[in-house]
Amino acid sequence: MFPALAVQQTLNVKNLQILWITGESAMESRILQEYSIKTASIPSSGLHGVGLKNLPKNGWQILKGFFKAKSIIHEFQPDVLFTTGGYLAVPTVLATRHCPIVVYIPDIEPGYALQFIIRRANVITATVNDTQKFIPAKKNFCVTGYPIRPSLKKWTREKALQHLQITTQKPILLVFGGSKGARSINHAVQKFLPDLLEQATVLHITGIDHWHESQTVKTMLPEPLRKFYYPYPFLHEDMGAAFACATLAVCRAGASILGELPYFGLPAILVPYPYAWRYQQTNAEYLSNRGAAIILNDQSIHEELLSKVIELIHDPNRLEKMRQAMKSISRPNAAQEISKIIIKTATEKGGLS
Repeated sequence: MFPALAVQQTLNVKNLQILWITGESAMESRILQEYSIKTASIPSSGLHGVGLKNLPKNGWQILKGFFKAKSIIHEFQPDVLFTTGGYLAVPTVLATRHCPIVVYIPDIEPGYALQFIIRRANVITATVNDTQKFIPAKKNFCVTGYPIRPSLKKWTREKALQHLQITTQKPILLVFGGSKGARSINHAVQKFLPDLLEQATVLHITGIDHWHESQTVKTMLPEPLRKFYYPYPFLHEDMGAAFACATLAVCRAGASILGELPYFGLPAILVPYPYAWRYQQTNAEYLSNRGAAIILNDQSIHEELLSKVIELIHDPNRLEKMRQAMKSISRPNAAQEISKIIIKTATEKGGLS
């Protein structure tokens, strides 16, 4: 949802009305309420990888979502539909008949839902040019980069260090795995934590599910090392501060790494989630092939994480080359580019007059 939120924040049209169709997730609704965005929810479920016994139930959810979306769209009468994919978008796109559709593809390779959706799209935008090989011929395709929320861009390193109350001169290792965390990464960091803290300050975004565990681990650290460990359950508006002050990141390889790491020029050790088909592996290889990151297999993280981190933080010349390579990929105005495409598409079809 964050790429779409970044685009929404850059739409600058007088008297613009926005309706955000959501699932029934409490977290999504809570975040959107912070931005005073009008929402409407529909039921839906995925079909890929759910098992045969769940297919009838999930198919029924999609059908209910289609009729609910059809009613919402009929009442709202949008001039354009913008979507970043996901199973929730399928019934919504199916229900959209009389307005143009603009699609943004965050990952390099579109998932099953996006593969279906892009066949009905008027304009397809993507993070990088490598995505074009997955797009049907003659489709209107445009590379924009990954849209970054304005709140991420406000941080300097000095401001971030002050805000997070980090005073150490050691290199800062940022570890994160999404809102729910990444179990294998968290456990590997905890295994090597005393050794890591001898070499670096560790800023650890554990995920909500692993927060209490990290607090217990912190109390067990030797007193001299404890002050170098900064665990957080989740950072939302302050995530930009974490990126801005970090020397090196250890993280999964979801689509956001294609925009957020390049914007901050942050070198990374990427640990693709092994159960996400090949999307994360493809994202990680894109950055690795350009010298901006290295890849560590999830199965190897408990053996190799410490040596890889120490190897990099003690090689400032290599880190600088990785930083420059990462920075060269950045397209900081991606959200504005997508906004212009949305407005242009709606206007050409007779909307936003």
